[in-house]
Amino acid sequence: MTAPEAAETFACHKISGGVASGEVLFSQDDICFYLCDPETGKVIEDGHCLHGVSVSGKILVFPSGKGSSVVQTDGLYQLAMRGNAPKAVVVQHPDTVLVATCIILDVPMVDRVEAAFYERVKTGDAVRLDASSGVIQLIGRA
Repeated sequence: MTAPEAAETFACHKISGGVASGEVLFSQDDICFYLCDPETGKVIEDGHCLHGVSVSGKILVFPSGKGSSVVQTDGLYQLAMRGNAPKAVVVQHPDTVLVATCIILDVPMVDRVEAAFYERVKTGDAVRLDASSGVIQLIGRA
């Protein structure tokens, strides 16, 4: 991983406050946390673009949640109780269940990220997300 030439900063909107630094994991597909193995954090949903990849400890970037309220809440709760939840969530289209779950579990969550973020940042990049201040900073390139 290399440092970017000049630190790039992207504005975002806080949903659930907090600060997290880590590796980005991009998903083109919506996420159902119930279809992640709580013991490993790996996505187990057949046909998902992240099938076999762990969300554990990542800054997870994805379009939206999917599934009923029970499976979304329980899925993320089970991951968190085993230390395998994402460090933070960047979501394009938040839903009330996912929002409430992240707030309850203290998972930093943002939306309304500048379009340039999605053009510049990719899986493996290191970022610092400060949801409380509404800023995501690219701190290293994969």
